[in-house]
Amino acid sequence: MKQCTLKNSFSLSSKGLHTGLNLTVTFNPAPENHGYKIQRIDLEGQPIIDCLAEKVADTQRGTVLVDGEVRVSTVEHGLSALYAMGIDNCLIQVDGPEFPILDGSAIYYVKKIQEVGIQEQEAPKNFYEVRHKMEYKDEETGSVITLLPDDHFSVTAMCQYPSDFLQSQFATLDNMEDYPQEFAAARTFVFVRDILPLLQMNLIKGGDLDNAVVIYETKLPQEQLDSLADALGVPHRDANELGYLQHRPLAWDNECTRHKLLDIIGDMALIGRPLKGRIVATRPGHTVNNKFARLVRKDIRKNEVQAPIIDPNATPLYDNQQIKHILPHRYPMQLVDKVISIEGNQIVGVKNITANEPFFVGHFPDEPVMPGVLQIEAMAQVGGILVLNQVDDPELYSTYFVSIDQVKFKHKVVPGDTLVFKCELTAPMRHSLCTIHGRAFVGDKLVMEAQLTAQVIKNK
Repeated sequence: MKQCTLKNSFSLSSKGLHTGLNLTVTFNPAPENHGYKIQRIDLEGQPIIDCLAEKVADTQRGTVLVDGEVRVSTVEHGLSALYAMGIDNCLIQVDGPEFPILDGSAIYYVKKIQEVGIQEQEAPKNFYEVRHKMEYKDEETGSVITLLPDDHFSVTAMCQYPSDFLQSQFATLDNMEDYPQEFAAARTFVFVRDILPLLQMNLIKGGDLDNAVVIYETKLPQEQLDSLADALGVPHRDANELGYLQHRPLAWDNECTRHKLLDIIGDMALIGRPLKGRIVATRPGHTVNNKFARLVRKDIRKNEVQAPIIDPNATPLYDNQQIKHILPHRYPMQLVDKVISIEGNQIVGVKNITANEPFFVGHFPDEPVMPGVLQIEAMAQVGGILVLNQVDDPELYSTYFVSIDQVKFKHKVVPGDTLVFKCELTAPMRHSLCTIHGRAFVGDKLVMEAQLTAQVIKNK
């Protein structure tokens, strides 16, 4: 899969939820490996903030990104739409300290993305594939977020509220293709009991029944409820009648939890890479979401380079005999046993290391270790298959080393190991020259990497 950006820019305008200011946000196409960045175009120098979990400084009523003196809040709905719609690279420009709240959901962002279209780029998507269970638990609130291995991204949210009126709810999004119809229109919500403290904190100046679902689920004295209604500019209601306050009915019975799931996706966008994994969240909120996103970011930094996942039962793209029709190498110098896949400019190949390898006779008799030069040779052969796969009649050509750079050996390779090579063409082939960046893994462990330049020459 390739990275994606927007085909064209789009803008949306409305008031800010907390500031009440009239705001405009513009989403722009961005180059490969750009990620999400937000630019405050109303400030001197038009500073830019990277959308990363460690930039979050406040999660009280939304996700707030801060870099020095630059601050942008209520970013989660826009980022949720980008992430769920598969957009990898986007420059977001806003003319104030927060994104406009619109109707309190992500539906307007989704409609605009669908309207302008999505542009596929050349670079591959930089997925982070979850290989082990990760979990964050807040003992004080009982919030738990668990991330499990999976072959695609999915989310389940379970919410429990201290109210006889609002029962426990859950929502699941197994396929991101369902996000536009099933989750994007879920609106933000607030409990009546929380409104007064928010007003006292100088927040929700732009909140109204058009951009939030207000839930009256705990009885208040009539006088107090009337006072809050006056502060919000809404009609008085009977303090004995619990219920939802909004200008349009709920889209789903569990709309509140669907919005919580929408927020989770927006906060996970701050991981900086698309995930392959399943999130199960109990009592989620922006605070626990961000703490969990930081935990995942830490794991990504620890395992920045991930080994390809190999299915030993899958039929290889090229087996040992088929490789002989591409490469001129023969025993004892054919150092590729099979090719798992070729996708675009990337290839995955395998070399099984047995105790019977001829080089172990002298390297070394009492402590057999695969020579580093042969690891490079095996990597070059995998890369050679990638290059020759792009020419007609590959059996008529051979590849020859021009240079070897940035070689790093990190661990020994010994009998019993399975070397998995992942090689990538770093630039288009020009004048029969190609440059390949390769990595070699044993299990999940990176054992060697190098940058190879080779020349493709027709055999005499």
